[in-house]
Amino acid sequence: MEINLISDTVTKPTKGMLDAMFKAEVGDDVFKADPTVNALQAKAAALFGKEAALFFPSGTMANQAAIKLHTQPGDKMYCDKWGHVYNFEGGGAAFNSGVTSHLIDGERGMFTANQLEAAISGRSDIHVPYSRLVCIENTTNKGGGACWDFEELKKIQELSKTNDLAYHLDGARLFNALVAKNETPLQYGALFDTISICLSKGLGAPIGSILLGSYEDMEKALRIRKLFGGAMRQAGYLAAAGIYALDHHIDRLEEDHQRAIQIGIALEACSFVKKVEPIETNIVIFYTQDGVDEVDFVTKMKAKNIHFISMGDGKLRMVTHLDFTDAMLQKLQKELKEF
Repeated sequence: MEINLISDTVTKPTKGMLDAMFKAEVGDDVFKADPTVNALQAKAAALFGKEAALFFPSGTMANQAAIKLHTQPGDKMYCDKWGHVYNFEGGGAAFNSGVTSHLIDGERGMFTANQLEAAISGRSDIHVPYSRLVCIENTTNKGGGACWDFEELKKIQELSKTNDLAYHLDGARLFNALVAKNETPLQYGALFDTISICLSKGLGAPIGSILLGSYEDMEKALRIRKLFGGAMRQAGYLAAAGIYALDHHIDRLEEDHQRAIQIGIALEACSFVKKVEPIETNIVIFYTQDGVDEVDFVTKMKAKNIHFISMGDGKLRMVTHLDFTDAMLQKLQKELKEF
């Protein structure tokens, strides 16, 4: 039995998802003629109460398109120091859009409205870049699947509107947050100018993300997607997987969250574990005791066919997902106890 907890991106399509993909009606999406892509986009837009949506090959491309949509070269965007758009998208904001990133020192990937207000003070000075964009990530990847407080997001939105800043949500794992916090897509759709959601993480699709926004912004994003090389042809086979994921794989995210909590309990009982970060969704981050080589730990567990990653400095990560079963959880608990 192989147990892969490296990420929630390792899932394979379920039988139902594969059936939906094989039966998909397709066309040329470059000409907006793929009916299944169009259906996915309409479904996602309606779900969030946005005017339009656009299907992308990846979450990184969707985020980068949003950044380019809202900025001009030389502009500044604000994000947390742990934000995915800054840390894990290859420097795309600088390379693709010529944007400067102002990093805010938040907690577990989340900053406050007060911190943003302090960061944007003095922005009319001719010596500094124009401030154009605020980027939020929910849940936070480096923060261990932490969920933002919605009231704080509302305060940030009000501050952004007052200061003429666009407001983008990197919602790669947003549905995990919605399930964990009992919130709705419509709440987020009303708050943000643009939202990216990933279909290939917790929702289990093989590929794809969606960018949501106004009609005008999505028409501009269509050109940006073409510029970035993201225009696809008969993409309906992939879009069908996304539709299936939205229909069948949202509520079950609670199972991933509960299994993550059980992993956390098992880790806290291990003498070689110093600390387990708070677990809110499907990401478990923990630290080994001083003197314990986390790379050696990862290697020995890999030999037992259990896979997860070291983040350096004694910090490790496990991520639960659609293909991680109760039987796998029991084996993992047993191996951790006996390590």
